[in-house]
Amino acid sequence: MHKADPGPAHQERAYEFVACPMKGSEEKSDIDPSNMMPPPNQTPAKDQPFDLDRIREESTIPRHDSGNKWVYPSEQMFWNAMLRKGWRWREDDLGAQDMTNIIKIHNTNNEQAWQEILKWEAMHAGECPCGPTLKRFGGKAKDFSPRARMRHWMGYELPFDRHDWIIDRCGREVRYIIDYYDGEINRENYRFSTLDVRPAVDSLGAVWDRMKVTWWRWSS
Repeated sequence: MHKADPGPAHQERAYEFVACPMKGSEEKSDIDPSNMMPPPNQTPAKDQPFDLDRIREESTIPRHDSGNKWVYPSEQMFWNAMLRKGWRWREDDLGAQDMTNIIKIHNTNNEQAWQEILKWEAMHAGECPCGPTLKRFGGKAKDFSPRARMRHWMGYELPFDRHDWIIDRCGREVRYIIDYYDGEINRENYRFSTLDVRPAVDSLGAVWDRMKVTWWRWSS
């Protein structure tokens, strides 16, 4: 892997490309329902202007019912997935180093999201001592959550992306909403986004969790 050096010129491009494919954006039947992604494709695309890394980094996120961790896409896989969505590289001033930066930002965002989920799940360590696993996820970039809309009515920016992650809490499915807000690229750790992670209001238990956390934040 090359050592990345993201700077201001890369921020706008990173903003545009780090979002994962939206749920429902693909009509083909070979989409994996667990991550809404096409099959891994490590073959260089036609007329691709430069070589891309094919190394895939293993995450720290346990994959449900497999005993393994989720594995992030390589630069080549990410490039091919974007082409499949309709992106045309000739319209953007994108270089090989930009793809390296984008992958690092993408992976860091996912690791950060999982750590935030684990903080919520710590309240349920007694009922799930081995910890949660991630079952599936999908992007909903333009399907703004009620909280994001409310914040926007109050004058705050809308998130540039949203994911819904479905975890398994020792036999119980729990949905988390992750809103991604634009931020400054941290050169040291590749953090690009400010994340708002919380359980979806799908059950009384989720409502109670959010009420408890809100009280702790206000009273601390």
